[in-house]
Amino acid sequence: MLAGLGLLAAPGVQAQVVPGHLELHWGDPVPQSAQAPRFKASLALDNGARLALDPAQARRGAGDLYTLSGRRVAVQFVPDKSTGGRRIEAIVAADDPDTGRPHGLTGDRGLAKATLGSTRWITLACRFKDIAEEQESIDFFRELYGDAPGQLGHYWREVSYNRINLAGSDAKGWYELPQPRSHYVPEDGSADLKQLFEDCTAAADAEVDFASVVGVNMMFNGDLDGYAWGGSQCAERDGAFRCLSSTWNPPWSFQNLAPLAHEMGHGYGLPHSDNSDGDTDTYDNPWDVMSDSWGNAVVHDDYGSLPKHVNILQRDRLGWVDPARKRTIQWGGAPVRVQLDYASLASASNAQMVLLETPPPPDPYRGTWYTVEARTRTGHYEANLAGTAVIIHALGGSYERDIAQSQDADWPAADRSCNEGSMFTVGEIWISPDGLYGVYVESATPTGFVVVVYSSPHATGGPGPRRLRR
Repeated sequence: MLAGLGLLAAPGVQAQVVPGHLELHWGDPVPQSAQAPRFKASLALDNGARLALDPAQARRGAGDLYTLSGRRVAVQFVPDKSTGGRRIEAIVAADDPDTGRPHGLTGDRGLAKATLGSTRWITLACRFKDIAEEQESIDFFRELYGDAPGQLGHYWREVSYNRINLAGSDAKGWYELPQPRSHYVPEDGSADLKQLFEDCTAAADAEVDFASVVGVNMMFNGDLDGYAWGGSQCAERDGAFRCLSSTWNPPWSFQNLAPLAHEMGHGYGLPHSDNSDGDTDTYDNPWDVMSDSWGNAVVHDDYGSLPKHVNILQRDRLGWVDPARKRTIQWGGAPVRVQLDYASLASASNAQMVLLETPPPPDPYRGTWYTVEARTRTGHYEANLAGTAVIIHALGGSYERDIAQSQDADWPAADRSCNEGSMFTVGEIWISPDGLYGVYVESATPTGFVVVVYSSPHATGGPGPRRLRR
């Protein structure tokens, strides 16, 4: 069994392989609170029970844990002599996704599942037994899925380069839950996401064909635990066991489109992004709705703060970057000149993503990559960006740095990456922190920039990050 799944235990080590479906849950606190983000990983076992997984061990064991969200996996445990218990050695895909594709960043341990075509969601409005208020109408929730600018259908079409749509998405409710809020949200505790999902979907089961949707947006009429949540949830509905993209939204989340889109992004399997200031705040990268949803946002009269686009790496995770629009540069070659079109262009003629590969380390899952993209103030969602510039993200280097971090050449790095040091414009050179790459912004074009990429021994200068002018 181990070999068949690509799992091989070291000689003399007694390994245990546990199959199941991987559930990932991201918790995002109410804005401007002092609460830290939460992340939970669990294995939905075939008998219906849940096995909590240590997030750090799960990240290390999977290589790229997020590509496995909501999928059938096998988790290999081995004895841990330091604790007397067991630890996760590996997590691999145990399904055969018909939309699978090799993931471009983290090797071939699994397949990333591209998200393409129709992604039909259902909104379920559920009220706690002891709370009567219904903050929004079902017509309001249904309207959110429209294709007009500022609505979710329009947003996800635009951000995916028309690779996905929300056609057929609908809203139902309000449904009364069988228990008061305190049953689902213990005092000073975390919301019981599994029970909320089960009771909310059970209340709607007579009216909803869950086999026809990929995601469930649950809207609750009271606060949860100070967080909105997004990720994957697995359950048997309509005669089949399925894992659905899922969000759990208190009123402050569904009354603004930006946090709702953020949670839907988690439902699609997108992790947070971050900046490079080294703190524990993951909400300080305003170039990605999966980080700072609220900052530099356009405000809509009906839908509140609107979501910005995601960064180019997030787009690539879901299979939205056309191979012809992606340029990979290997370390050690001659300088490369690239015409880089704005990432927001739906019909670009040139590259929109430049991937800089560094020399492979002994551990392939601890490698570092850099992505280069061009962003500009434009349109319905990006008009309030900090500026028009080349934006660079780093990924990897350790198992703890498994999300994209926008690069800041200022020292110390700014708390939010909307500063000049995070935006590279004509005449400026970014030097990577490891000194392996230099990216020179040579000129502007009507659709973006021309950049020249130098790699060692051609990179300009030594260890950085730095921002120079020619």
